[in-house]
Formats: sequence, structure tokens, C-alpha cells
Amino acid sequence: MLCRANPQIIEKVGKKEFVVLPYEEYQAIEERMEDYMDLIDLREAKAEGQGQPSVPLDDVIKELKNG
Repeated sequence: MLCRANPQIIEKVGKKEFVVLPYEEYQAIEERMEDYMDLIDLREAKAEGQGQPSVPLDDVIKELKNG
């Protein structure tokens, strides 16, 4: 989803100081940032698991069900 921001820029002494966004746009930006942080976490976890033996998903499910 492409977010087109409609910011209102507030200046202080002729210098851009603050940005005001519609709440829906703020929420969209927050959601994209959360997705981005999740992607970073996923990539880090994948890199940490590099070279580790894998376990088939069916085995994991069975183990979780059996406690």
C-alpha cells in the first residue's frame, strides 16, 4: 500500500519544525514501520539459524501437541 502523506508543516523562526498528519496517514506509517521492523527481525533470525539443522514442520506440530 502506497501512502501519500498530506502533511501540514509548521515552521518556527522560518525553519521547518513540526509535521502534522491526518490520523489515518499516521496509522498507515506506523503499520509500515512495524512491518519493516518485523522484516528486520525475520532476517536476523534467519541469519542466526544459518547452518543449523532443520526440523520438519510436521515434527514440530506433533511435539507441540504431545507437550
